[in-house]
Amino acid sequence: MQSFRRTSHHFLRHASRRLSTACQGSGLKVNANRLWETLHETCQWGAAHRHGENPTDTGMARLTLDDNDARVRRWFAAEVEKLGCSLSIDQMGNMFARQKGKLQTSAPMIAMGSHLDTQPRGGRYDGILGVMAALEVLRTMKENGFQTNYDVGIVNWTNEEGARFPKSMCSSGVWAGAIPIEKAWDLRDIHDSSVTLKSELERHGFLGQIECSHTASPLAAHFELHIEQGPVLQETGRSIGVVQGAQGYRWLTFTVKGRDAHTGTTPLSARQDPLLAASRMIAASNDIAQKHNALASTGIFRIPSNASTNTVASEVSFTLDIRHPQDSVVHAVQEECLQAFSAIAAQDGKGVTFNWTLDTDSPAVKFDQGCLESIQAAAKHLVGPDQWMNISSGAGHDSVYTSHHCPSAMIFVPCRDGVSHHPTEYCSPEHCALGAQTLLEAVVHYDQTKVQNLK
Repeated sequence: MQSFRRTSHHFLRHASRRLSTACQGSGLKVNANRLWETLHETCQWGAAHRHGENPTDTGMARLTLDDNDARVRRWFAAEVEKLGCSLSIDQMGNMFARQKGKLQTSAPMIAMGSHLDTQPRGGRYDGILGVMAALEVLRTMKENGFQTNYDVGIVNWTNEEGARFPKSMCSSGVWAGAIPIEKAWDLRDIHDSSVTLKSELERHGFLGQIECSHTASPLAAHFELHIEQGPVLQETGRSIGVVQGAQGYRWLTFTVKGRDAHTGTTPLSARQDPLLAASRMIAASNDIAQKHNALASTGIFRIPSNASTNTVASEVSFTLDIRHPQDSVVHAVQEECLQAFSAIAAQDGKGVTFNWTLDTDSPAVKFDQGCLESIQAAAKHLVGPDQWMNISSGAGHDSVYTSHHCPSAMIFVPCRDGVSHHPTEYCSPEHCALGAQTLLEAVVHYDQTKVQNLK
């Protein structure tokens, strides 16, 4: 770990100076150096895609319930148990670590949640920072003999990315009652359809006995620290984003069917070419989205494994991700895409057919005002009025689903050039520490507010 200490020493001295003068709310100060080292220590499990010479200059490929995800989960379980937390695991493998408060109440805990799984070519901070910062908050409280009034804790949500098992925010969605557990359990590995999410939970011993639901594992609140995954904070020179809500999005999968044919002997008029049609569909979806000031993206495109250079493919499939802050616009883009795709299907040769499935439907959400006020109070205290801003999330997060059943909100910190879902994703040691301190202060503020409201 000495190498990590050397690479971050300059940043950490600066972070410590800022935080030591700013932490008057709780009287606590997170250990910035420990947070940085712990974060990168856990990235040994799944490190991939080296892009520089420093030890931390890699991305991550730690997909849900692969062997590395299982290793970091076991590490996390051991660490929270060292702190005296109770740990429960539900039927989706969600991990709930709970630290007792002074009131010794059975009321639901105030949670800090995020995820440890990554994209196949992801970075070291997306999701991971949220869990490691929450762990640092509990470590800081423990070593200072500080107790909140209510119980507090951490949630590691399973399969947030949806990269290996294609449904994003999957287990928080089951917890919220938005996704049937049987459907989630039956999700198939995108590269091996014989492997299901449930079979991997069983293989690694993370298929818990507790029902995955907001009634079996209720939360009093859910705070999530995350890198912004966009450039707004950096471009405006702000250090903290108080996330007001998240834009809506839908994930769809289209399967376009045609007929195998010889490329040399079959004239265009006689062809049923699904690859040509799918290409036109993807291009059309982008034009339609731009017209609505929305986003439409294709991340997966599949052709048959037995495809040949001199054969027209028989079938292709592709994904479509549509996003906008207003649900009505998301629906309008989808409807126009379907109409355009129908016209494209009949456009060339003898035409093709297509069908589609709606894989994820995540409506736009607004976060809880009480949680937002606690984060704003923390931000004002730590960085003053000019270094934080209200912001919206362009991505989905587990807090979107938790907001259905408990007060929820998010904290953003800047990431370099807004880059995320890429190996070069980066958040400075200073901003990691500032995010963790903001998380701590927001949770303490919320806890104290809850007690005051009882009087």
